[in-house]
Amino acid sequence: MAFLQWSCQAVAKWIESLGYPQYTACFTENLITGKKLIYVNCRYLPQLGITDFEHMKAISAHVRELLGVSEPLWSRSIADPPRDDMGMFLEMKSRTGNRADNLTYAHFLKNQKK
Repeated sequence: MAFLQWSCQAVAKWIESLGYPQYTACFTENLITGKKLIYVNCRYLPQLGITDFEHMKAISAHVRELLGVSEPLWSRSIADPPRDDMGMFLEMKSRTGNRADNLTYAHFLKNQKK
């Protein structure tokens, strides 16, 4: 989970390594750090200035792969249980402060079972 410590410049270098150097400024100008990657998806990318649909799909897929989360099911019922543990853990880690910085996946899972 080292990506959670990435600066916006490190995120931009990662985007460039994926083959999208034209979007590095979109990530640096919007201060997208590793912690903020949890929120990057096809709905959010146009707000960053990325509007090519194929690029949006590819970047979103790479972000999900990096985060280790699956693609959300759009037909999901609100009666279903909350999303997967990793997604909820990453949302907690995306916050700032000592509590988020010190949270481990094992500790998160232990607290979820209570």
